[in-house]
Parts: sequence; C-alpha cells; structure tokens
Amino acid sequence: MSARAAGGGQPAAARLTAERRAQITEAAGELFGRRGYHAATMRDIALRVGVSPGLIYNYVEDKEELLLLVLDSLLDAYASSIPAALAGLRDPLARFAAAVDTYCRIVAERPEATLLAYQESRSLRRSLREHIKRREVETNALIADCISDGIAQGLFRPVDAELTAYRVVMMAHGWALKTWRLAGRMTIDDYIADSLEMLLGALLTPLGAQRRAEAAR
Repeated sequence: MSARAAGGGQPAAARLTAERRAQITEAAGELFGRRGYHAATMRDIALRVGVSPGLIYNYVEDKEELLLLVLDSLLDAYASSIPAALAGLRDPLARFAAAVDTYCRIVAERPEATLLAYQESRSLRRSLREHIKRREVETNALIADCISDGIAQGLFRPVDAELTAYRVVMMAHGWALKTWRLAGRMTIDDYIADSLEMLLGALLTPLGAQRRAEAAR
C-alpha cells in the first residue's frame, strides 16, 4: 500500500518526520540529563536513535534547537495533560487536587527535562529563553486559575494565586531535584498526598475545610 493510500502522501511524511523528531528529542533529553548538555554531542544522540550523525540534521538544526525541543516537550505535557485532568471536574477543590497531581506526575516521569530547565535554560539564546518563560507563565496559569476559582467560591483564603501557583510548582520540582533522597523514603503517590495535605492546610477556609470533609465521607 502506498503512503498516499495509507492516508495521504504529505500527511504520512509529516507524521514520520514528527515521530522521528520526537524520538530524537526523547534521546536528547536522556543524554543531556545523564551526561550534561555540553558534554553530549549530536553524534551521541544520533547513535542513540539509530540514525547517521549526518541524517539528524534533517530533523533539527543544532544542539540548541534540541535543548529547546526538550524543554518545550515538557511544557507541552503540562499544557495538554492538566486540562485533560480537569475536564469534567467542577468542584474547585477537586480541580486543584487534579492539577497538582498531574503536574507532579509529569515531573516524576520527566525528571531529566525538569532538571535541564534549571541547569541549562541559560544556554539558550535570549529570544528562546523568553519563549520558555512565556510558556512557563502560561502553564502555571492552569494551576493559578484553579486557585482563583477556589478563592472566588470562598473555599480558599484570598492569597496571591500566581505566587501560590509558583509555590506548587516549586514543590513539584522538588521531587526531580531531590529524587536521590525522596525516592528512597516514599513513592510519588505519597509525595503528592503529603504535599496536597500541606497545601490545602494552608489554603482552605472554614467553608473549604467543611466542603473537603463532606467530600471525603
């Protein structure tokens, strides 16, 4: 069966290109995390994926673009998975818990990319750093909106929603930053449950605490 018969020549080619770029991005994230961004070479990444070192440049221009792709792929995961987790949930407490849970699990699944954001984002040229910053603000807003909804319904104290969202994000990143210690003490499920308990203890109003108790019955 021809590529066109299987679903159209150009779309099929575009899908194959996207799949290969995704494979290269995944391999780059692993090698950057294990060897360091500057130590890992394009040749290392090409060999890891199983393509010739010259062929890899058909998919990416250089190592800087690969770093951008790795960081963008992490932000893509937040941008797609958090709304999916919130779909169908109307209660602000359930939405906040789902957003925190989802963010933490993505960090746990992609610790190398999380660490790269801390260690190597400065290696990007300024325009690309600004792009990453804008996307970070956008994905953090998914959590901040849940907090704002809780405030509006009297379930959360009137805190600064964006600042609180950053505190949630830093807590989630703590798993990647200190996995060497935390993973030996607890599971990611335990870490999320303990973190949510602490966050909600600080955020809930008496009405919010009552609503949470009723939901737990």
